[in-house]
Amino acid sequence: MSEVEGAGHPEGAPAKRIRVVVPVLEDCPMFELAVPSGVFGTDRRDLDPRWYEVVLCGTGTGPHRAAGGLRLLPEHGLEAVESADLVVVPACVMPSYRPPRALLEALRSAHERGARVAGLCSGAFVLAEAGLLDGREATTHWMYADELRRRHPRVRVTERSIYVDEGSVLTSAGTASAIDLCLHIVRTDFGASAAADVGRRMVVAPHREGGQSQFVPARAEAARPADPFAEVLEWAAGRLEEPLAVAELAERAGMSTRTFGRRFAEQVGTTPLKWLTGQRLARARELLETTDLPVEAVAARTGLGTGAGLRQHFRRRVGTSPAAYRRVFRERSAG
Repeated sequence: MSEVEGAGHPEGAPAKRIRVVVPVLEDCPMFELAVPSGVFGTDRRDLDPRWYEVVLCGTGTGPHRAAGGLRLLPEHGLEAVESADLVVVPACVMPSYRPPRALLEALRSAHERGARVAGLCSGAFVLAEAGLLDGREATTHWMYADELRRRHPRVRVTERSIYVDEGSVLTSAGTASAIDLCLHIVRTDFGASAAADVGRRMVVAPHREGGQSQFVPARAEAARPADPFAEVLEWAAGRLEEPLAVAELAERAGMSTRTFGRRFAEQVGTTPLKWLTGQRLARARELLETTDLPVEAVAARTGLGTGAGLRQHFRRRVGTSPAAYRRVFRERSAG
């Protein structure tokens, strides 16, 4: 589902929920299997009546082994993929896992009929084996990036991004990045406010940009209280409407502008200006969803300048206009 599609339903009819199918892979790591179940599978129809329904399906016969000695027996087989709106492939054991032919065929068929397909961590190898990443940019855990390049030279592998959204095909980096990608999908389907709410309920950061580096030790907002970056970013996040300059942030951190920019990139994984723009756009999305403020006022309250500036950033980052974004979420709320 794109951010610019309507999602209403006939009056009196139950809302059609988004069906998420998660294939259970042999010897699968439990974390990446649990993440889509937790993000999408928890009943959050209080946020939207079309909230996801999750189905786990087997990829072979009988129980499936999982990491830690568990054995899993999904109620459904691969036929469940035929009705999926979104298929989320969890991580697989590298480098030994070889996906069954039936799974690859099911993924190709789902993608051909318009379903989105996402691969978490090493799950990108399954998508690549199905041919879904050919000619596309994709990411995986940085430890496996060279192996993905070697096995699938037609894939444009980036090991720096925490997730990559190619529209109908999405991939994430290792472990915690699976949460980031799943929350990104929630944001795409239900908006920034819903994603922020889910993040708060899960007690995780609700928004990390996909282009953020994998190589950072921790998210700046979750850094130690004494960390100057945590203090500066908290201060900046409360003043997004002000014309914040990098030099001003650097001064508050007690660093030169050059040193601040270099250390910021090392710690946060992006530049100060890109971080500020991402925070401002996230706030703008929330205001568009939850208020009747004119576009010019939203731009002013988020530090994005004029309505024209907001529209430019929105088109580049979100793929639609602020007015269209607001209209879609009003239609969804009314539906």
